[in-house]
Amino acid sequence: MSKYRITFLPDDKTVDVDTDSLGEAHDGENGSVLHLAALNHIEIDHACGGVNACSTCHIIVRSGEGGFNQADDDEEDMLDNAPGLTLQSRLACQAIPNGSCDVVIEVPGWNRNKAKEGH
Repeated sequence: MSKYRITFLPDDKTVDVDTDSLGEAHDGENGSVLHLAALNHIEIDHACGGVNACSTCHIIVRSGEGGFNQADDDEEDMLDNAPGLTLQSRLACQAIPNGSCDVVIEVPGWNRNKAKEGH
């Protein structure tokens, strides 16, 4: 069991996470930033469905870098396609907080899809 907080910028929305009550992810890895965002109704664009096949879910870790799993070679290769790449860049579908500390991530402006299709 692990509990921590994740803050999503620029919305400045902080959520408490209990890894024992997450359920299964529909998009992204279980417990990933993309999974946590979806659970908390925070939009992060992800064109490939969260399977590490694009770079649209690019995020920037602003605090708590040590609180994540290591990026593997596949994620690093995909990040090379992301605009605005920084040393703290990750893919939300692959970045999984390990619960060792609270984390703050930023969803860059180009990854915030404000347009919604009708039902």
